[in-house]
Amino acid sequence: MASTPTDYFGLTIPLMELLGLVPQHVDADSARTFLPWRVELTNSRGDIHGGTLMSVLDFTLSAAARGLDRELGMATIDMNTTFLSPGRGDLSFSARCLRRGKSIAFCEGEARDAEGTLVARATATFKAVRRRPGGD
Repeated sequence: MASTPTDYFGLTIPLMELLGLVPQHVDADSARTFLPWRVELTNSRGDIHGGTLMSVLDFTLSAAARGLDRELGMATIDMNTTFLSPGRGDLSFSARCLRRGKSIAFCEGEARDAEGTLVARATATFKAVRRRPGGD
């Protein structure tokens, strides 16, 4: 029996499905997601791999940039990530859109562990693109 794809705030995103990302909340200017720890997401030290953190931050930031507009897509123009401590265990991600113009959105976000320790911070700039009819 095939599983139903996860609804990532109106999108089907195979990479986020593969990572096991859990979408939690989106509103007009913010988004929250949750990443359960799995050994497959770790580096040689057993911490969540930096590439995993950046991918999840990119998605969560873009969700905040898009807000509730399901016809709008976001293409990452620039993203800056600062790693502050090892990502150990389950992680929570939050993002907010600081400013959204007609074609550009500016966002910031962070990843925290279960104890509330700041693991990573990111800022990103996105270009708004209208989604193709019938596409995700």
